[in-house]
Amino acid sequence: MFASSLPLGWRLVIIGVAGVVAGISNGIAGGGTFFSFPTLVALNIPTLQANVSSTVGILPSTLGGIQGFRRELRTHKKLLRELVPPCVLGSVAGCALLLEGSTHTFSTVIPWLIGVATLLFAVAPRVTALLTSMDRGGSGSSVHRRSLFVGIFIASAYGGYFGAGLGIVLLAVMALTLPYEIYDLQGLRNALSMIINGVAAIIFIVRGHLALDAVYVLLVGTLIGGWLGTLLIRRLSPKLVRALVIAVGVGTTIKLALGS
Repeated sequence: MFASSLPLGWRLVIIGVAGVVAGISNGIAGGGTFFSFPTLVALNIPTLQANVSSTVGILPSTLGGIQGFRRELRTHKKLLRELVPPCVLGSVAGCALLLEGSTHTFSTVIPWLIGVATLLFAVAPRVTALLTSMDRGGSGSSVHRRSLFVGIFIASAYGGYFGAGLGIVLLAVMALTLPYEIYDLQGLRNALSMIINGVAAIIFIVRGHLALDAVYVLLVGTLIGGWLGTLLIRRLSPKLVRALVIAVGVGTTIKLALGS
């Protein structure tokens, strides 16, 4: 590829730009891995190495979101603590699947996972309202709670394995199981993404296989991009934010499907 033949300086510039764009995407809705991972592959970094390097490199992109949504996170800090175990266990399971298992089958279903998650997020308000109206005996909250924990575990396993569109998956799970506004969901999404990617990053750092130059540049780029994305999302209406999330999900699904 042309990009892989560029001098080191230009390669690092390209990675830096991809990092900023990935950070902005993660700051708004998720899907940042879609920008960082293909860029590393285009620069002739092997697929597995690009995957783990991208996971480590995009970690700072959620810091801006955590800072920007600290009010919402304080409100839901008890729930956040309860969701830490399924996040950690799911991320570890996903990393094990990536490092020890076959990648072909899972890679085939990734576009379907993102597509279904995007659809669920799009219809979540109507589905939640319908379930609430049908809950005559008050048992819906326990059902939603179990569904939330199972969904977060599955989303975390996906995040540990690949992670493109992790934010979409998390938002879909929470939108279907929690009666919160979009900004509350965004705050939780950022915190959970940080936990999931943090666990995966620790495992990948211990196991090695990182393209260190790329990781260093991505760390800086995604930190800047995540901060910019959080500033942008706070200036948008909730309806527009939902539309952006759905747009990112549709775009990520299409791109992954075409690339699989």
